[in-house]
Amino acid sequence: MNSPVVFGSRVAVVAAAVLTLALVVALERLAGAERGPRIRSRLLLGVPWGTLTVSGFVLAVYLFVQGGWNHWNAPVVIPFRAWSYLAPLGVVVSPFAHSGSGHLLGNLFGTLAVAPLVEYAVGHYPRRRGASSFGRARDGSRLGSLAYNPYARAFLLFPAAALVVGLVSGAFALGPVIGFSGVVFAFVGAALVYYPLGTVVALSGAGLVSTAYSALSTPVLQASGRSAYITPWWADIAIQGHALGLLVGILAAAWLAAARGDDLPPPRRLALGALLVGVEQSLWAVYWYRGGETFVLYRGVGLALVALSAVLVAALAVDRDAPAADSVRAALRSLTPRRGAVAALLVVLAVLTGPALYVNLTAVDDDPLPGDPVEVRGYTVTYAEGVENGMVSVVDIEAFGESTTVNTSGVVVRNPERGVWTTAVSKGRLAFAGTQRVVLGGVGWREVVRVDRRGWTTVGGDGPAYRVTLTHDGVTRLAHLSNASTAEPRIDGRTVSVVPTVTGFELLVAGDNRSVTAPIPSENETVTANGLAFVRDGRAVFALAGEGNTSTGNATATQVRVATRERYGGRQ
Repeated sequence: MNSPVVFGSRVAVVAAAVLTLALVVALERLAGAERGPRIRSRLLLGVPWGTLTVSGFVLAVYLFVQGGWNHWNAPVVIPFRAWSYLAPLGVVVSPFAHSGSGHLLGNLFGTLAVAPLVEYAVGHYPRRRGASSFGRARDGSRLGSLAYNPYARAFLLFPAAALVVGLVSGAFALGPVIGFSGVVFAFVGAALVYYPLGTVVALSGAGLVSTAYSALSTPVLQASGRSAYITPWWADIAIQGHALGLLVGILAAAWLAAARGDDLPPPRRLALGALLVGVEQSLWAVYWYRGGETFVLYRGVGLALVALSAVLVAALAVDRDAPAADSVRAALRSLTPRRGAVAALLVVLAVLTGPALYVNLTAVDDDPLPGDPVEVRGYTVTYAEGVENGMVSVVDIEAFGESTTVNTSGVVVRNPERGVWTTAVSKGRLAFAGTQRVVLGGVGWREVVRVDRRGWTTVGGDGPAYRVTLTHDGVTRLAHLSNASTAEPRIDGRTVSVVPTVTGFELLVAGDNRSVTAPIPSENETVTANGLAFVRDGRAVFALAGEGNTSTGNATATQVRVATRERYGGRQ
């Protein structure tokens, strides 16, 4: 791309941002709507220091713990997922680690957009009557220096609260989750209680920040149509972790409002904000994994749950008795809509976290894996098809037509000591890409295992014939051989099959009561087997049929395509 165009585009983005900000500030002053003093009365110097501190910590984990400093787009991920309580490193680090740069930036943008609302609601300065910012009341008695010190509240207490929420999300998440999104959704939940419609605007602001970053990093983009391997986008959402974080944030804000006596927005605004946030953040995407690469989405059930949750959030604004008969009022005098909503939300929270306790205490089995696995510091890497998923199937449950006993196919990574069992690369993704890298590691170390699939498809065959190999530390080993693939055409009464072998691929020609094999020919080479000749032209192998079919390059022979080398990721 023309560098002057790229540079000019970046300058235009920055200039537009500065000019827009300056003009909006000027218009605010003309309208008499200056909000600077109000923000500075709540935040130290008017800056959300706690949000910036938390964001810096999350970025540091990615750069220095996961190795993102040297491998921005390929950090170490597997050991930093929340696999099991038996492997506490993953549980502790997973809420602050990320699967890639895009995942990291998405959560950082969300934090920068929403967390300042929560920090503003909490405030850096004490609100207790007679309290001083540095820990003394008007009568000279100390009220707790940390609790009333704005610097401590900004740089210590707010970040500490975010870290605690992160640890809770890692400890009670269902499945090997990773990412700061649990805390981001806690920020969303807390902000929703105080500023429901402001939260909706802030989440849109996260999209604005993301677009601005893309405009600066890649101001000019040239693209064309290409093939891609895509799984359902909703299948990549940690819906339980997001819901868990959201509930923690809502309950924390409800407690804060009750403790300080804060007035909350009216129920209609809370309900609308909760409904918009739930839909916009895809909290309706309730799904289940059926094994292999099949997922089922319960969209209707999910949307109904979002609507009911919006009602519970709206009830937090009402903290007085509802009209009732005297006898009922006497029995239920202490049950206000707010308390009822809190109780219901606590029940939902228990339902969400309960299964995680059992799953995270269950060890991964160490039965032998198929193939010739690669062993790397306690990790076992292999390729397998149709094996029982050692993570999903750890608890045997059947309900509503679904089951936790499911099979999987692809590159399996296991480490019983860390509680790791995962399909790092699915069969379909490897078939599309041809080559994938599996990054293993831990704190301070990193190893890469390369996985290669090479195969042939036959004309009218029932599936490709392929080999899968694993390469680590310069050593390549065979991990998997598929079944042979037979071409549909019969040539001079013979069938032709492609057979994967330990060393490569062979052609198997069956007919005349015998079967003969021959290696697949190289480019512009001819081989013979069982009375047929075969030639290679680029990616295709042709059989020579008709008169002179066993001769080399006989012009009277008819060429019949029998097999084609697999194409990966749209490449040759």
